[in-house]
Amino acid sequence: MIKLQKTAAPQLDETILPVQLTDETMTVRKSNLLKKMQAENFDAVVIYADLEHGGNFEYFTGFVPRFEEALLVLHQTGEAYMVLGNENLNKVPFARMEAKAVHMPHLSLPNQPMETTLSVPEILKQTGLDRAASIGLIGWKNFTSQQEENAVLYDLPYFLVDGLKQAAPQANYKNAAYLMIGENGLRTTNTANEIAHYEFGAMVAGNCILKAMDQLEIGKSEMEIGAYLNDFGQTTSVVTIMATGARFEKANLYPTGKKIQLGDRISMTSGYKGGLQSRGGYAVTASEELPEAERDYLDRVAKPYFNAVKTWLETITTNMAGATLYDKIEEVLPKAHYGWHLNPGHLCADEEWLASPIYPDSKEKITSGMIFQFDIIPSVPGYSGASCEGGVVLADEDLRASIQTEYPEMWARMQARRSYLIEEIGIELSEEVLPMSNATAYYRPFFLNKEAALTAK
Repeated sequence: MIKLQKTAAPQLDETILPVQLTDETMTVRKSNLLKKMQAENFDAVVIYADLEHGGNFEYFTGFVPRFEEALLVLHQTGEAYMVLGNENLNKVPFARMEAKAVHMPHLSLPNQPMETTLSVPEILKQTGLDRAASIGLIGWKNFTSQQEENAVLYDLPYFLVDGLKQAAPQANYKNAAYLMIGENGLRTTNTANEIAHYEFGAMVAGNCILKAMDQLEIGKSEMEIGAYLNDFGQTTSVVTIMATGARFEKANLYPTGKKIQLGDRISMTSGYKGGLQSRGGYAVTASEELPEAERDYLDRVAKPYFNAVKTWLETITTNMAGATLYDKIEEVLPKAHYGWHLNPGHLCADEEWLASPIYPDSKEKITSGMIFQFDIIPSVPGYSGASCEGGVVLADEDLRASIQTEYPEMWARMQARRSYLIEEIGIELSEEVLPMSNATAYYRPFFLNKEAALTAK
């Protein structure tokens, strides 16, 4: 059913503007965490953040600590403290959660002033943790090892874990990241306001990938194309990729001055909060321009891969167990034959990869409000990879009504994207599947052919 044929390209998303999270959204987030803390008998939780792992902290405060580290301490009473380094103390008055500031210069950059006579435990005692009998530590990772006691694996720096245990030596400690990103975690589903907030990044990534694909030509450098993969001065959620030919030479991850040559393998990625777009294939116009041993690439890799993307989008629905979707992808794209090994799809938010309910034997339910990346990575020896990773949000009838009422322009965009995928690409979507970007599932595996895309029409 999958063919490479002349296909009208999607239009760029226009009038892209950020949507701020409302005060109501932020109030509900805190309230929901307090309810979970009460249900799980936590007197307090300590949420850790750094630039790479700031999503749980930002979820409540509205900001990440940039080049420093930080802690948010929340008591079941609702009392909150922010423990911050030198250059983030000034953020407290602007934060989205009311909290008392506690200065810990140890969280600052190396050799900055350490003007304190207090030790780490003494500073942490200022947050009232010595009154807590049960404390949940929230880093960013919900460990799921089958071999270890996950509740006592902590992804916070040792000096902080040690300091916390000295500040509240009688307390019982437990990894509580599952409150945020595990099954039924707070951050796994989104309201209409949160979806509108994240759609901004998804649209930016979609526009970037569409522009970059159109600019790709023989003789242009990775950096020339890479310039189209970043936009609006926004911070990316993942390393921007524009690679031609062999990747990772001398361990390099970033675009260089290397020039695109005919027949090169191509990989490009652009990602922002709320969504990512990735494409993989070759710098050719047709199979005849591929190296001789790779001329069956379309039939061997690209078409089966795109059939899996189509199957994923046509299968996913709310109230489905994650294992059902996993098994369906294994059925149409057997792992043993196509070499994929990660979860075929995952949740995203401020992070590119939040968590995933899609894994073998998963009983986790796919739920309305989840923002997904369909992320299947075939690896067939001797061939380039194939990729058209993108994002959708699942919305039941109530959430669709909220989006239509509260964000009618976003609703119209999503309906136009659905129509494009159904009518132009031949992917039959459930009413619950709303694409987050115009680029979603638009795939040109031969990058020099700007008119031909894979379709199921």
